[in-house]
Amino acid sequence: MPKTLPTLRIALLASLGAFALAACGDSKTDPAKEQEVIAKVAAPEGKSWSDVVAVSPEGGHVMGNPDAPIKIIEFASLTCPHCADFAAESHDELKRDFIDTGRVSLELRNFVRDGVDLTAAAITHCAPPERYFPLTQSTFASQAQIFEAAQANPQGFEAAMKSAPAVRFQQIAKAVKLDAFFQSRGMTGEQVNACLANLDGIKKLEDSTSAAQQQYNLQGTPTFVINGQVAEGITSWPLLRDRLRIMGAR
Repeated sequence: MPKTLPTLRIALLASLGAFALAACGDSKTDPAKEQEVIAKVAAPEGKSWSDVVAVSPEGGHVMGNPDAPIKIIEFASLTCPHCADFAAESHDELKRDFIDTGRVSLELRNFVRDGVDLTAAAITHCAPPERYFPLTQSTFASQAQIFEAAQANPQGFEAAMKSAPAVRFQQIAKAVKLDAFFQSRGMTGEQVNACLANLDGIKKLEDSTSAAQQQYNLQGTPTFVINGQVAEGITSWPLLRDRLRIMGAR
């Protein structure tokens, strides 16, 4: 008998219309006093800190020095345009000037909003930890292409959303061409299907989203938590970069 979940809340409630919904922070500011410069920390021999990736107990992926004095948690949705903008703007500079100095670590936690988001996130979480960030970055960079594929087949998408949980996410992947997307980036069809048949893994993503909402009262994505505190009003790379510099990563 196929394994099912009691409720797949997010995947069932969201539709194609959710792609355009904002929920991407606000305009508040949260000034901080300038702190002393933090010394750089050498990476393990033969590596850069941005090559060091581990899975956190909460299911996020941490890039960088695990003992970095500045720890960032980013809550992001793969179907949030503002998250994609942040990924594009921050990618090189964040790694080079902050993570690779050993001063800053970045933990990315998926905050899933809709069926396509959940399907893509489930696949990235199935990959080896060192592949998580490249696959996530590629997904953000191809967001418009993914939206176009979904909007070109609304009937297939809606039918997939109504299918049984045991096959729902495989059907979503086919309907919006996520299976081909990830196969073109090094995953096999068998790996993709196995990821999407793992309902325990999908439920963990839903549960972690609910837990984040309850713990931090998240109002949108991207949201950044710095050393345990929500960084209110910081939803773009220039604002986050300035905050890190003020905190001593300069």
